[in-house]
Amino acid sequence: MMLAFILKGMGMSAGLIMAIGSQNAHVLRMGLRKQHVGLTVMICIVCEALLISAGVAGIGGLINSQPVLLALARWGGAAFLIWYGVRSLRAASSQQSLVAEGGELSMTAGKAALAVLGVTLLNPHVYLDTVVLLGAIGGQQPDDGKYWFAVGAVLNAIIWYLALGFGARLLAPVFAKPVAWRVLDSLIGVVMLILALNLLLG
Repeated sequence: MMLAFILKGMGMSAGLIMAIGSQNAHVLRMGLRKQHVGLTVMICIVCEALLISAGVAGIGGLINSQPVLLALARWGGAAFLIWYGVRSLRAASSQQSLVAEGGELSMTAGKAALAVLGVTLLNPHVYLDTVVLLGAIGGQQPDDGKYWFAVGAVLNAIIWYLALGFGARLLAPVFAKPVAWRVLDSLIGVVMLILALNLLLG
């Protein structure tokens, strides 16, 4: 029975976490550039674990009942996504986007931590997916099932971010070509702007 709840948590989490978004795009980019990958992945996992746990504990229902908080998250998140999207589109036309291991080599661990915290905590989709949605589903599980559901969701996050961050280097030969970086940056930029538009129209 315990295993069933864990698998359910993993399955639900996988369906949400694998969608293209600012966080996944950032982890992929850091992995490709081989910059502070361990730090980036660790912060993503810790944030995911805390948000999922908060949701299962009942915080999701509280946030969902406060229209002001939801509105702030929507407008603030949209502004952040627009900034991130424009930044990526500008990078697509700059020389920095053409080097797989260059351009941002001077980034310190502090800046790397702030960057991943930004794409994680300033994106309202993260809260909607983890705290609200996973929290609501997990909270509905009987008895101790909600805790095992949370364990499964967090386990999936660990597997996903480790694979995305450290597996990105397998794509390094592809991104040795200048056009690959232009395509990646352009794709990330367009996706971020679409997400922002969806937030504003939602």
